[in-house]
Amino acid sequence: MKYILSVLLIIIGLIALLLLIALIHTLLTPNRVSEYVSPPADERAETYAKKLSAMVRCDTTSHDSVADPERFEAFHKVLEELFPRVHAELEKNDIDGNLLFFWKGVSHDRPIVLMSHQDVVPAEGEWSHEPFSGDIDDGKVWGRGSSDTKCSVMGFFQAVEELLGEGYVPPQDVYLSSSCTEEWAGDGCPKLVAELKKRGVKPYLVCDEGGGIITDPVAGIKGNFAMVGVFEKGKADVLFTAKSKGGHASAPGKNTPIARLSAFVNEIEKKDPFRRKMLPEVQAMFERLSPYASFPLKFVFGNMWLFKPILLKVMPMISSQAGAMLKTTIAFTMQSGSDAYNVLPQEATLGANMRFIPHQGKDESLGIIKALADKYDLSIEVFHATDPSESVDTQGEAFKYVESVIAKTFPGLPISPYVMTGATDARFYQEICDDVVRFAPVVYGPEQMAGMHGLNENIEYDCLSGCVDFYKNIIREMK
Repeated sequence: MKYILSVLLIIIGLIALLLLIALIHTLLTPNRVSEYVSPPADERAETYAKKLSAMVRCDTTSHDSVADPERFEAFHKVLEELFPRVHAELEKNDIDGNLLFFWKGVSHDRPIVLMSHQDVVPAEGEWSHEPFSGDIDDGKVWGRGSSDTKCSVMGFFQAVEELLGEGYVPPQDVYLSSSCTEEWAGDGCPKLVAELKKRGVKPYLVCDEGGGIITDPVAGIKGNFAMVGVFEKGKADVLFTAKSKGGHASAPGKNTPIARLSAFVNEIEKKDPFRRKMLPEVQAMFERLSPYASFPLKFVFGNMWLFKPILLKVMPMISSQAGAMLKTTIAFTMQSGSDAYNVLPQEATLGANMRFIPHQGKDESLGIIKALADKYDLSIEVFHATDPSESVDTQGEAFKYVESVIAKTFPGLPISPYVMTGATDARFYQEICDDVVRFAPVVYGPEQMAGMHGLNENIEYDCLSGCVDFYKNIIREMK
């Protein structure tokens, strides 16, 4: 008994010592506050808002595997009217509606690609401003695509337009890339990459959308932060099918199709089959944000050496977004069965969207789900499957270059690496570029985040001047 008591006292003492070390480290770490806000909108910002409004008014909704060239031809005419110098002086390539502009630089060994997509998701439901009105009201540009992502398309076209007006020649080759199939993971961007590959172009840096200047990025951390996406998770759409002989609902048997699908979903919801891991990029994010957090979060995030195992367990309960950075996820999104209340279905289906984490990639994650589907006698069909992208080296030259441009453009704005749980066209550029960052230089507050793919999408136009300046700086600062 005395021996057990002694061991317990040693353990308690050790825990107390570790907590004391963590506390001292936290107290010695200076508190920081993100004070960056966009400057008040001036005449310049209003000019940019009008250009973005014109782009939003052009409906560029895209649908899976549906070609709609006239829709994008109309948008291209709008771009030509808004940015005449770009169209007159740069080499333009239109590949099935996907745009690639080439601006020849003084040198050609470190070309950069600035990119964002033209297409938007369908606009459904009741909007306070019509989805393709492009209304400018209450300091915002309203409409589908205003934040996702015609704002950044406007930003880099306008940046080049202004530099051309100054007679400027970039130090390195510049490419402007914009696909019309991003929203359904289509073949638009791969066609642009194939064109660059054919030319032997290996970009030094690609800058796409994905991250951004995010307001209050994590609960308990207030202010604006430059969240720079360094990789994105893989993805797949998965269809599960349960079959039977059907029958009349008055005499149901056991294990009917819907019952089996329900049991399958219930098991996954109750017992997550995927392994959690704190990736280096995620840990770096929490550590960079920790000085800006309230004391309890600062204590935890600033001492990952001690609290990492606890965070792995509790983070998904605190924030679904943060939890998704730790593991593969599966979201059940679509379901069908019988067409009548009194008929047992001969076939019922369940659709799901999966997002794969690097430590359990596409093959392993799908294998886990297939084994569970087999348990409930479900067939499985997989569509659009991709592995996670390679991560940008956050200690590398290209990432540090992006950090320096952000610091120059947005003084006082804290910068952090960020793991994208969504998918973008950027992943296609991994084939020819080692450093593909995801950062749209506009401010996304809670309202803008909710509006993406949702109702009442908008962007506050006071941030548009900074957006244009970022793209000008990323071109000018290249050596």
